[in-house]
Amino acid sequence: MKLYQLALGVLLVMGISSAQAETIRVAIGTQDTTINCATGGLLIRELHLLEKYLPHDGKYKNVQYDIEWKNFTSGAPLTNEMVAGRLDFGAMADFPGSLNGAAFEKAGKKSIFLSVLSGSTIGSGNGIVVPKDSSVQSFKDLKGKTISVPFASTAHGLLLRAIKAQGWDAERDVQVITQAPEIAGSALQSGKIDAHADFVPFADLFPYRGFARKIYDGSQSNAPTFHGSLVTGEFAQKYPEIVVAYLRAAIEANRLISAEPEKYSELIAKTTGIEPEVVYLFHGPLGLQTRDFTWKPEYRQALKTSIETLKLLKKTDVDLDVNSFIDDHYLRDAFKASNLDYDAALKNYSKLPLKAKDATTGKAITDFKRVTQIWVQGEPLLRSYATPESAFVDLKKLTATGKKVRVVYVQDRNSGIKLLADQAWYARDTKGQLNAFLLKGQAEDWVKTNGGSVVDFNAAQAK
Repeated sequence: MKLYQLALGVLLVMGISSAQAETIRVAIGTQDTTINCATGGLLIRELHLLEKYLPHDGKYKNVQYDIEWKNFTSGAPLTNEMVAGRLDFGAMADFPGSLNGAAFEKAGKKSIFLSVLSGSTIGSGNGIVVPKDSSVQSFKDLKGKTISVPFASTAHGLLLRAIKAQGWDAERDVQVITQAPEIAGSALQSGKIDAHADFVPFADLFPYRGFARKIYDGSQSNAPTFHGSLVTGEFAQKYPEIVVAYLRAAIEANRLISAEPEKYSELIAKTTGIEPEVVYLFHGPLGLQTRDFTWKPEYRQALKTSIETLKLLKKTDVDLDVNSFIDDHYLRDAFKASNLDYDAALKNYSKLPLKAKDATTGKAITDFKRVTQIWVQGEPLLRSYATPESAFVDLKKLTATGKKVRVVYVQDRNSGIKLLADQAWYARDTKGQLNAFLLKGQAEDWVKTNGGSVVDFNAAQAK
């Protein structure tokens, strides 16, 4: 009888303990098609990385986790869900991130900008495109034209800076209208707009799909831009260890895509519908933007600029304090737990390096100014070449043997950004060497100084 009572007591205690076990909701808002947010959302979700790092000791010993994911196409509705308490984390760019902080402050709450995910200290990633057959070759040709842009976005800020740099009046010299990317794509194809300014990845996605040309890259504005991760202040205060776990998962996602960019570009493409060739353009070695989690001074300034611009546009009247909005101590803890040196990373401005041998000579590539890459259908890795000349010789051979080439990339000689080779202009010097540029005018300027001739992609392949 005593043995029975003892067993019954144990069962009762276990039942009470089980009933009292805490369930913690971890709700994360993503922007899958904004591929620069991938390491803070899509990849963590698809690879189940958060589960790997969530704490299960101390006060979390008997905790069960309810992980929720919700995808958005822009930052505004994601912010609304966070303010309403239906999401704990979110990923977005600097402009919508500023509006996130302002919305929380308006509601008497607080959000925290945890980390950068991907960005460019020179502004590359955002851009302006025109219809493929447009006569426009540079931004200065857009005076008096109609330009669409998603209002209050980071691309809107880029457009305003480009207008100001020309000395134009934004209300008289151009007609700026608001359009979401999916609307602008159709408008470009039907000729209803003269140009469209947009954020990652649309200024490169539209040209890749063949109905637009990029005539302005954010790097020309030299204005830093980034995407990053945020968390509600209430969640961070209550569960700081989970915040660190989330950041460790993001760091792991970054490590994986750095090691195998082709493989994970395919995964991102499968999930988003954004072609892997465009994903690699951003996330591959020497890509358009750098996946950099640290709060470099340029990114802090980008956030400050976004707040000031949004106030100018009358999209907010909140004086958001950047220094209190950004809190890097969670990120520093995550770096330490991942055996990484945050301060060393903070000082590192390098893009993801290309560690490759020339596909023709077999020699290690050490100079990246004229690097060219070819992605052949059916090959898991890209072929890399030290020069466009050697790459284009190989390109002819591939085409002659019936192999399908998915994409060719070159590096802009001035800015170092990665370009779609068929969209670039080339300066061929007197020795036959090719240098790639985004704009025809840039190639012409090179020729004026160095001699030679300006050619397009097709002509560049002919000797």
